[in-house]
Amino acid sequence: MNRDIHSWHSPRLNKQMEVAVYGHYGFSLLLLPTAAADYLEYERFHLIDAIAGPINEGKVKVFSINSINAESWLNPNMHPRHKAIRHQQFNEYVFEEVVPFIKSMTSEDTPIITCGASLGALHSVNLFFRRPDLFSGVIGMSGDYDLSTYTKGYHDQDVYFNSPVQYLPNMEDHGLLTQIRRSNHIHIVSGQGEWENPDASRRFSAILNAKGIDHELDLWGPDMPHDWPTWRKMLPYYLESRF
Repeated sequence: MNRDIHSWHSPRLNKQMEVAVYGHYGFSLLLLPTAAADYLEYERFHLIDAIAGPINEGKVKVFSINSINAESWLNPNMHPRHKAIRHQQFNEYVFEEVVPFIKSMTSEDTPIITCGASLGALHSVNLFFRRPDLFSGVIGMSGDYDLSTYTKGYHDQDVYFNSPVQYLPNMEDHGLLTQIRRSNHIHIVSGQGEWENPDASRRFSAILNAKGIDHELDLWGPDMPHDWPTWRKMLPYYLESRF
């Protein structure tokens, strides 16, 4: 498998940010890490190995980026308002730096699908629904799509506008909704085993249904916990059967 590491100093985050790139061709899959993890997490936990088939076949080219969750909502020593500001800076980093980088490594017309597990699922879903002009779809695995789950009671406009379950019901922008509804790849997936919260996916699916947004809600069995063995089964299944 072709594997490259790229890095640059992000002006929006004021720090060095790395990206791991796997493969040569295919649509672009942008991986968002879980919790406070880094750009090599999906490799360390063998998820990249699990999707080696689609990568080596030229079906997909994978871009795995760093998180800054430890500098925002998962930092217990940071003021909540500063956490929200940092989260917004991360969004801008993805929109204004990562997306152009991906386009430079592929083409202007190559679709980008966001993807993540756990907290990475919230980020991947939020990025897609915020900017459907940049992203063509999303695979959210084992996510809770309400940022308030992580804010310990704090709430402001930035929390609202980064919580898909909060802002989507009130979204009336016809242009945005039209772009979102064009996607054939909105996949909301969860196990129903230990530590999973399938009701979070059900709630989000109900919101999408109410907005007339076509999507796939797929709840796997009670033998599927909130853990890497589950995601190592889910992601290859979707890449091989849906794309």
